[in-house]
Amino acid sequence: MKVEDIMLKDVTSIVEDVTVERFITLCERHGYSALPIVDKDFHLVGLLSESMVIKASIPGYLSLMQSTSFIPDSQQFIKGLKHILHEPVSKIMDKNPTKVYYDDTALYVADVIIKKSLKIVPVVDHNNRLVGIVRRIKLLSLTAKGILEKP
Repeated sequence: MKVEDIMLKDVTSIVEDVTVERFITLCERHGYSALPIVDKDFHLVGLLSESMVIKASIPGYLSLMQSTSFIPDSQQFIKGLKHILHEPVSKIMDKNPTKVYYDDTALYVADVIIKKSLKIVPVVDHNNRLVGIVRRIKLLSLTAKGILEKP
């Protein structure tokens, strides 16, 4: 089974100058935890996740700590988030995201998702154009149904 057989083809993506606030709105509306970032020709240029927004919202020294229990109060997070809401996603996105190709095997993308602890992986063609995404929940569902292991 190939990635193109399991990927979501009608995918929401955003361009680099979209604001962090718009990213949050789109993720909430579509039930995603991350979105691919594309240029005007749909070439994949990045990925932004909820956790990246959270990390960008807290002071740098706090992100080095293993536990958020060291954050003196939630006001620091709230202030930090308000500070970046109107910034373009390009400021905090991963500019070199993990991606897979549409003709990779489904088992390969499962391996990538498991090893890198990802929830969403962009799928591209051989010209680096976004053609879909694979969601971790889709892999779990297919595996539970015994579909993923079929040749």
